[in-house]
Amino acid sequence: MSADDDLDLILVGGGLANSLIAWRLHVTRPEVRFAVVEREGRFGGRHTWSFFDGDVSEADRAWLAPAVAHRWEEGYDVHFPNRSRTLRTPYNSLTSDRLDAALRPLIGDRLVTGEVVAVTPASVQLSDQRVLTARGVIDARGPGPSPELQLGWQVFLGQVLRLEQAHGLTRPTIMDATVAQHGAYRFVYLLPFDETTVLVEDTYYADGPGLDRPAIRDRIAAYAVSRGWKVAEIVEEEEGVLPIALDGDMDAFWASGAEGVARAGLSAALFHPTTGYSLPDAVDTSRRVAEAASFEGEALRRLLEGHSRRVWRERGFYRLLDRMLFRAAEPGERWRVLERFYGLSEGVVRRFYAGRSTALDKARILAGKPPVPIGKAMRELRETGEGQTP
Repeated sequence: MSADDDLDLILVGGGLANSLIAWRLHVTRPEVRFAVVEREGRFGGRHTWSFFDGDVSEADRAWLAPAVAHRWEEGYDVHFPNRSRTLRTPYNSLTSDRLDAALRPLIGDRLVTGEVVAVTPASVQLSDQRVLTARGVIDARGPGPSPELQLGWQVFLGQVLRLEQAHGLTRPTIMDATVAQHGAYRFVYLLPFDETTVLVEDTYYADGPGLDRPAIRDRIAAYAVSRGWKVAEIVEEEEGVLPIALDGDMDAFWASGAEGVARAGLSAALFHPTTGYSLPDAVDTSRRVAEAASFEGEALRRLLEGHSRRVWRERGFYRLLDRMLFRAAEPGERWRVLERFYGLSEGVVRRFYAGRSTALDKARILAGKPPVPIGKAMRELRETGEGQTP
């Protein structure tokens, strides 16, 4: 791939959103000439993305299968101080290594390694002075500073541990909130990869984006000890700082950044406001781009900005819940909100994660005495009007 190639589309950033766009284009629009520009020279970075079967269609699960490293048909567990439960929705984890391995043989020749310093709707400039031009550009380099959005944060550090003995887990633990809270909603997330290998991820719903790596590493080690596990090796480590959307001004959000440039992924606010899960939105975006009638910069911006705004409007209920979690609940008591939520029917939980809660689901989630101070909860309801949800 050279700066002289005649391109239809440049995808800036090789993370999940643009990797799936590139993959979908290769499969469904082979005539489209595109390049992916990524600083690290690989697809997907260093991450694990998970999703429930209810989050994406059966056809899309089949499409993603080459990049899915693990699937648990038997569902998953959650643990809270006063409730433990097994839910039966199958769970899947896609890894960056598997994503890179799936894409590199197909489109590796279209991957450009370089540091992007400037973008326009039709060009990308790299730090080595190369300039790539195309009919259109999509920027998906992740979230930058977003003063237009009111955010909480989901921060985490995870270690893949190889143990000296079997860990005894047969399915994922999505939330173990029986641990000390440390001034946030803290839970441990467990993915058993084989009998002796497990991802242990220490996660916090916190007011700020800070990540205290030494403290979290110590807590992961302590958690392993509490389970009776002896660690033979730390195989790898990953971390993340994900936005949790409370509120925001989408007019100002889309007016920020490079003028007229289309955006996707987290940089387009395309993520579940409460869980931070981004894979279902990335799958949906990849389809929308692949079906686009035009790859001109202006048309792409109109397509993706319009989609982002619609999704934002549709997910106001989840932002209300986030405000109750972050503003109405004391940080160390936030686990009570989630504990109550996991007492609802499995269908309500499944549709919540998929971002497809029905009006009846919303009523059930809000019904009864809230597990936060009533005055604060009512204030959030009054300020947003969400309390009128039938």
